[in-house]
Amino acid sequence: MNEPDPRDVDAGDQARLRLTAHPLQRIGAYALAALAKASSVEGLTSDGFATAVETVTRDAVAAALVRDTKSDQGFWLKTSMSFFPNSKMNHLSNAKKDDPTIRDAVRRWRERPDPSAWPEAACVLCGRDAVGYYGKVDVPLAESDLYRNNTPRGHAGMALCWPCLCSFYALPYGCRLTGGPSTALHSWDERFMARTLSRRVERNRQLIALGRADSRKVLSNEVMALQALRHYEDRLTAGVELLVFSNNNRGQTLEIQSLDRPIAEWLRRSSRPPRKRGFPALLRAHATGDRPGALGLARNAFRAPEQIAQACSRYLTAHLGRGVIRTDTAELAELCFSFVIEVMRMNQNEIDEIKAAGAQVAAWLNAENSAGQLRAFNATLKEPRRMRHWLMRRNVDALLDQDSGIGGPLITENQFRLLFDPEVEQAWFHRQLLIVSVVQRLHELGFTPADRAEVAAAMADEEKEHPEDIDYMKGDE
Repeated sequence: MNEPDPRDVDAGDQARLRLTAHPLQRIGAYALAALAKASSVEGLTSDGFATAVETVTRDAVAAALVRDTKSDQGFWLKTSMSFFPNSKMNHLSNAKKDDPTIRDAVRRWRERPDPSAWPEAACVLCGRDAVGYYGKVDVPLAESDLYRNNTPRGHAGMALCWPCLCSFYALPYGCRLTGGPSTALHSWDERFMARTLSRRVERNRQLIALGRADSRKVLSNEVMALQALRHYEDRLTAGVELLVFSNNNRGQTLEIQSLDRPIAEWLRRSSRPPRKRGFPALLRAHATGDRPGALGLARNAFRAPEQIAQACSRYLTAHLGRGVIRTDTAELAELCFSFVIEVMRMNQNEIDEIKAAGAQVAAWLNAENSAGQLRAFNATLKEPRRMRHWLMRRNVDALLDQDSGIGGPLITENQFRLLFDPEVEQAWFHRQLLIVSVVQRLHELGFTPADRAEVAAAMADEEKEHPEDIDYMKGDE
């Protein structure tokens, strides 16, 4: 007597999602869970899985019946061409077919194959029985054949089980869709994925119902990622990846940008209370005449994180040449020092030494009550020899002047080493932080030299938010 095929016996396993190491499969799996309103991928029941898959199939049928991507309801159909080109959903021949024919073709395409037709192969992503081999029409394969050539020659792509295949079918729901390249956020932080994907799926379902693309302005893909971090309430346990990809017939493309966990968590915390007070100043520090600060901050975060601290330093010292300290100095300086500690991993003892030196210099400048002296000190930043000479000279002045009120030397031997020793790799950056520390302390002391008034009005105008940054702070991801 023949024993039953184990693939028939364990068919229930083909209705349970598993998260794999493939970012796009993971995004699709979370999208399926969100479509079924499950609290997690692991908590998605067989019935919930069936409901989610039916929703994906039903939306595919509805889009296919539109036929014309330029019609008022053509958004989801146009989107499908960047995920499933030449599929039954968007084939050019659909224009000549009647509704029942298209409906049946799409449903057959999205049907689970009969177990008798399953290959003798394991799913390349999770190891369960594969239900077939799948290529470009079904699976966004990124940018080259090398990404998928892990099955024997002659097969049509990847051996996949039904849940993994359905995860790819649900992938568009978890992406920001433009009709061209799509954008998705991925992380190994499962709570972040669940909450971020839930919001994205909800938004895409609204767009499907409306039949149009998202009209909300997004300054860039990087800004979209920052917005998602701003909306996330819990501490991140992993970094975040920004995936921009297309699977259309003109060539697969894939671009990946990453935020390591320290900077991703710093950005998240900096845009939420209590640090949120300084976030508008952080945006202003990255703004230019024709570029909102959110765009500059996002680009620096993904491409050159060290530039964030330098942008803060430039902003805080921009008007020291006129003896003026910005009104938002305290909040931004606090963010700047949190950045160098949490993201750049600078030694806390060294930071404390630099801040102590800054406090002494600020005390001396405040006692002098002269914008001219502040301008003179700021002018030394770009010339280390001048700064060294200025500090040494004022060190002597402070020691000789018993009424200076600073109590002790202006700068200690160890602080001098941190700022000027050639063997200290980041001495140049320490000097920038010294200026920031001086400005922060002067702001706390209420430093208001008499010649400050002449530029106060101009400063007030320059500290206003860029209109697009105001929209960013109000907007959704």
